[in-house]
Amino acid sequence: MKVLLTGSNGLLGQKLVALLRQQAAVEVVATSRGRNKLAGPYPDLTFVNLDVTDAAQVRQVLARQRPTHLMHTAAMTNVDECELNREACWLQNVTAVENLVDACATHRIHLTHLSTDFIFSGEAGPLSEEAEPGPVNFYGESKLAAERAVQASPSPWAIARTVLVYGVARDYGRTNLVLWVRDSLRAGTPIKVVDDQWRTPTLAEDLAQGCWLLARHEARGIYHISSDELLTPYAMALRVADYFGLDKGLIEKVDGSTFSQPARRPARTGFLIGKARRELGYCPHTFGEGIGLVAAQSENPAR
Repeated sequence: MKVLLTGSNGLLGQKLVALLRQQAAVEVVATSRGRNKLAGPYPDLTFVNLDVTDAAQVRQVLARQRPTHLMHTAAMTNVDECELNREACWLQNVTAVENLVDACATHRIHLTHLSTDFIFSGEAGPLSEEAEPGPVNFYGESKLAAERAVQASPSPWAIARTVLVYGVARDYGRTNLVLWVRDSLRAGTPIKVVDDQWRTPTLAEDLAQGCWLLARHEARGIYHISSDELLTPYAMALRVADYFGLDKGLIEKVDGSTFSQPARRPARTGFLIGKARRELGYCPHTFGEGIGLVAAQSENPAR
């Protein structure tokens, strides 16, 4: 089994590299734009610089590497940037997927594609795989269009939808809710956190495990991969404060109207994950366990 991974420098990409290298008889080809951020911990990792928006380059790399499986984790995920820079968003989230779908079809490569709860309107979470999409922002529109491109592929495919991913990565410029709350409270900085949006937060290691299970089983279809705890960001923030013994008085409960953001957010998403549990054996951490893992990794640079 040979797995080619896009977006290997990202949070999920890094977790997948770590997980896949532990699997017997699995060869990993990591790809991303820019330098390989995992050269330090994995000096023997096969790395190829790949711009997935370049169709010719995608064809060349897949023809040369000939993977049996491809996991596509690269995407433009900043929701407000997607709203403001729609052309760039479409190029990275839709055109890139079309390029990969075409190349995978040529070589009959199993494709695991990452999608999001933001394809939904947020009126009726938690949601099953059969729920009707209805994005309320351009990021969600782009990811729904990408799903449809994958579903039209003649080669085998699986779509892993996920929600509010958190975790720790090397040399990674972005933060997430757990680290942001911890670091803000440690600095004595008051924060405002919404309590009118609902999500099932996803530990990055759990998402990587879900993607690996999809590839290993050569699963076909759509799967919801997250935790099964439906929480508001405010409730999550309180749990983070409790875990680290920090001042919860610094956390102000607000609603979404407090913030002026270019893109709307769906109010209530979150996923039902029974299908992934039954068919794949997927078993995520609790949010409390996830906070503990983030704490251990973020406070041990060697991790």
